[in-house]
Amino acid sequence: MLYYLFEYLENEFQFPGASLFGFLTFRAAIAIILSLLISTIFGKRIIRFLQKKQVGETIRDLGLEGQVEKAGTPTMGGIIIILATLIPVLLLAKLENIYIILLIVTTIWMGTIGFIDDYIKKFKNNKEGLKGRFKVLGQVGLGIIVGATMYFHDDVTIKEKLPQEQQTVLLAEHPDASPSQLFKVEEKSTKTTIPFVKGNEFDYANLITWISPSLGKYAWIVFILAAIFIITAVSNGANLTDGIDGLAAGTSAIIVLTLGLFAWVSGNIIFSDYLDIMYIPRVEEITIYIAAFVGALIGFLWYNAYPAQVFMGDTGSLTIGGIIAVIAIAVRKEWLIPVLCGIFLAENLSVMMQVSYFKYTKKKFGEGRRVFKMAPLHHHYQKSGYHESKIVTRFWIVGILLAIISIVTLKIR
Repeated sequence: MLYYLFEYLENEFQFPGASLFGFLTFRAAIAIILSLLISTIFGKRIIRFLQKKQVGETIRDLGLEGQVEKAGTPTMGGIIIILATLIPVLLLAKLENIYIILLIVTTIWMGTIGFIDDYIKKFKNNKEGLKGRFKVLGQVGLGIIVGATMYFHDDVTIKEKLPQEQQTVLLAEHPDASPSQLFKVEEKSTKTTIPFVKGNEFDYANLITWISPSLGKYAWIVFILAAIFIITAVSNGANLTDGIDGLAAGTSAIIVLTLGLFAWVSGNIIFSDYLDIMYIPRVEEITIYIAAFVGALIGFLWYNAYPAQVFMGDTGSLTIGGIIAVIAIAVRKEWLIPVLCGIFLAENLSVMMQVSYFKYTKKKFGEGRRVFKMAPLHHHYQKSGYHESKIVTRFWIVGILLAIISIVTLKIR
């Protein structure tokens, strides 16, 4: 809203300083500052409100150190993250941008699913919360919306560079040609980025056109299925990671910051040309959303770091996972998720391995056996005697290393 106000003031009255709001970096800086202020200042009030309503966490005794002391800590703190993200976005972003619209829908959609789950747990005295099939149904629904929008909406396009021969001819005739002249016109495409592969690109259509080229018209089905899988996997991974103080929020902030870098360079034709990566028109506006989201996560950490004064609950964890997945799909870096979101992947795999092996050994030997002392993975380390603050710090360090590796893939083919 402020963006449009200052745009009007600049165009109609040449208002001093109004042109600053036209700069992406300025709006991103304001977004992260504003979200930090909202999450830290109003976060405390929200925590007091949750305490007043007795929205405390019910802790099952799993024999973990310091677990009993967490009982009664306010949950549903994901509301802080959601509000601290959406308010700066509504004020500073271009709200007609399709990527911003998708992220707002994602935040509200996944936030609602998580809120219903937490509400059932706290106010309906049902420890199971929202049934798993309804969560999955919500994730699938969002995947369909995101996938269909990304495929069919006219503003979701890419621009590829001209073949090397044409670039050579163009530069020979026009040595002062701008970077934009080295790119083709905008086009709809199911291409994405795949790391560590020559050319660094992959087309979803190739998954079916090898059978018959005529099947290319059904590429949208493949793309939507991929979006569903990615959103479901990442949101569940974030949900599993939210098990000890500060782990999910800190890890997510590292991931989102990295995606912000990808969004910025992918939406800037000069950087896209220099790095020889896919140029995605209009995707740079996501930087505003990411800045607000990072500020909200860091502000939430102020109260969620050990010892936590509030937990995010499914309201926060499912929302965080959904947002990360949609950003990755939007900037066409979804196949980098196993590296960038390696913490989420490890948490997911640890649970899958634990459950599968337990069932297998129980069927074969009559007694279930375990791979880990406890799953998800962070609980294994707690059982091994590590303090949770040390586990969180080391997971953050691993997350930073994975982020660096992900950034390096920009130039590794």
